[in-house]
Amino acid sequence: MSESKPDSKLKTALELGPVLAFFVAYLWLKDRTFTIAGTDYDGFIVVTAMFIPVMVAATGALWWLTGHLSRMQVVTVVLIVVFGGLSVWLNDERFFKVKPTLIYLIFGGVLGAGLLQGKSYLRLVMESMVPLRDEGWMILTRRVTAFFFALALANELVWRTMSTEAWVYFKTFGLTAALFLFFIFQGKLFQTYGIEDDDTAS
Repeated sequence: MSESKPDSKLKTALELGPVLAFFVAYLWLKDRTFTIAGTDYDGFIVVTAMFIPVMVAATGALWWLTGHLSRMQVVTVVLIVVFGGLSVWLNDERFFKVKPTLIYLIFGGVLGAGLLQGKSYLRLVMESMVPLRDEGWMILTRRVTAFFFALALANELVWRTMSTEAWVYFKTFGLTAALFLFFIFQGKLFQTYGIEDDDTAS
C-alpha cells in the first residue's frame, strides 16, 4: 500500500474508467446472445459479469495508491458485487439496475439520520475539499440528502419505464451530469458560508 499521493489523472482513470468501459462494452455486445453451460445470456448480463472484477480491481488499486477508501467507495463496490452477482447468477438484469437506487437511498438515509441528530455526516467526507461554516454544512447536507432521494426516484423511473439501453445512457451520463450540475448550483452557498484559509505568516 502506497503512502504517496497518486497522480490525479491515474486516480480519475481508476474512478471513471470502469464505468466508461462498461458503457463501451455494452454498446459493443448489447445485441449479442452468449450460450454458456446451456444457458443463454444477453449482452447486458455478460458485460455486467465483466464489470464486477474490473470495478473490484480498480477499487483495490485506488486503496493501494491512496492508502484508504471512503465509506461511499466501499459501499458502492460491495453493492456492485452483490447485485451485479445476483444479476449474473439469476440471469436477471433488474438486480443490477436497482443497485443505484439502493446506493442513493443508503447515502440519503445515513445523511438524513445525521440531520435528525443535528449533525452533518457529509462534513466528515467533504470537509477537506469544501471548508464551510457549521450552518453551511447543515444546509448543504439537507440539499444533498434531498438530492440523493431524488436520484433514487429517477433511477427507479428510468429502469422501470424505459429500455435497457436508455438506462445505460442515463446511468453513465445522466447521473454523472446531475451530480456535476448539482454542485455547480451550490456556488452561492459555498461563497456565503465558505471559510477562507487563515494562513497569515508573520
